[in-house]
Amino acid sequence: MLTLYTYFRSSASFRVRIALALKGLSYESVPVHLLHDGGEQHGSDFSALNPTELVPVLRDDAQILAQSLSIIEYLDERYPEHRLLPGDFAGRARVRAIAQTIACEIHPLNNLRVLQYLERTLGVDSASRQDWYAHWLTLGFAALERMLAKSPETGQFCHGDHPTLADCCLVPQVYNARRFNIPMADYPTLCRINDHCMQLAAFQQSSPECQPDAT
Repeated sequence: MLTLYTYFRSSASFRVRIALALKGLSYESVPVHLLHDGGEQHGSDFSALNPTELVPVLRDDAQILAQSLSIIEYLDERYPEHRLLPGDFAGRARVRAIAQTIACEIHPLNNLRVLQYLERTLGVDSASRQDWYAHWLTLGFAALERMLAKSPETGQFCHGDHPTLADCCLVPQVYNARRFNIPMADYPTLCRINDHCMQLAAFQQSSPECQPDAT
């Protein structure tokens, strides 16, 4: 039985929920609220499970995995139905590059603990914090738009006409951008792909507002 430790607004958790849904894998959802009581992820039980104190964490029987990209690649190898990485090495490299542009370049600068540090430790006001968020997101989205718009390998999805790891990363980041009121007019390719993804039940049911811990 798969168990996912998740938070409804965590974009990294959102990625894994999409992957699980695309593969048709059932799982038990264990909510870890990142704000209640200073953050449940910092409690001793969860810290013992994942010393980085970050969600998501996936338990597959005795196997415990952290980091969303690593989890999704594990799922793709362990449960190969509905592959999320292409069969050719060049395609896999391209999909990973798109995914890592989001998960390693954009998201880490704008995740909850960074925003909390800016506000609580450095005393950054809300307007400056919003500027920080917008700067790093638009910088990354501009690069992604160029990367995807000019490539013949971009199809209905980030890579071809089937959802991949790249789409699992793109949709949560677009969701976050809209949540933070980032204008999206300059990124028509990203919006087109996101909107196409959101026509699929796997993406819809994985959305934050559809989670049992949504508040």
